[in-house]
Amino acid sequence: MRLFNNAAIWALLSHSLSLVHAIGVRPGQIKNLVTFGDSYTDVIITGDGGVAWPAYAAGYAHLSLFPFARAGATCSNDITFRPFPSLFESQLPLYFTETANGSLKADPWETIYTLWIGTNDVGANALLTGSAKASIVDVTACAINWVKVLYERGARNFLFQNMIPLQTVPLYSADSYSNRYWTAPRNTTEWNVFMTELVLSGNALSKVLLQVLAPTLHGAHIGIFDSHALFTDMFQHPSSYLNGTAPVNVTGAIESCVFELNGDTGTCTTVTGAARDSFLWFDELHPSEQADRIVAREVAAVIQGRKNRWTTWLS
Repeated sequence: MRLFNNAAIWALLSHSLSLVHAIGVRPGQIKNLVTFGDSYTDVIITGDGGVAWPAYAAGYAHLSLFPFARAGATCSNDITFRPFPSLFESQLPLYFTETANGSLKADPWETIYTLWIGTNDVGANALLTGSAKASIVDVTACAINWVKVLYERGARNFLFQNMIPLQTVPLYSADSYSNRYWTAPRNTTEWNVFMTELVLSGNALSKVLLQVLAPTLHGAHIGIFDSHALFTDMFQHPSSYLNGTAPVNVTGAIESCVFELNGDTGTCTTVTGAARDSFLWFDELHPSEQADRIVAREVAAVIQGRKNRWTTWLS
């Protein structure tokens, strides 16, 4: 007696093949790292006051690094304008120029593309404080479009880094103070609640959009790196990650500057030496270099094809 007809066998085979395809990148496959994003990823104007995570990740995983992220960037200046090199108006065009003229040579099969964006899109002077005609849907859809645009130009391996819990950074905490990023009067509790909702909504939406997109891009490997979960764990269990000589600190910053309301100058304090590695935040907005080492370690593990609790491969 036949237990399965041909259609059933084909369905099982197709399902098995889809599972095989969904393993992400293979160990030893990736040789090149191409990074896009904002100051969290910029290796020139580093947000952590030291060495940015892509440089560490490239070293840990023995990769050639091609960095395109720029401080201050949003996904698109046509959506949330800031006078900085945005992803779509500056970073991607530069990448395409360099690949076209041969100054950047990287086999797509051996290259992984990362994007860590959103901090400026949802933040002060953007969605949080009001941005004409822009919404969390707009900026999230823009970020997902990064995958499609690069795929159409030959890229095949993608790691999408979602937003961290920005409500925990000093700038957006309920106990925030007037600082270099915002000196005007504000309701810090309201900011904290709004930022929590913006980040959670944006991350949930990006996950759904990527889940829908992944099956349509034949031959692509798309992974979601859960920065939100990683930084939440660092915030809640700092002693597992921070290893400086001072007591662990997840509410203060290595370099903090307190301003008078509407003031132009502030009173700054800076932590020096090995004590810096006890802090989760470098300043009121950016992760510390130690936090970035953790990001680099985890991203490097993903790139090397190892299992990683912070990463989900969709294809």
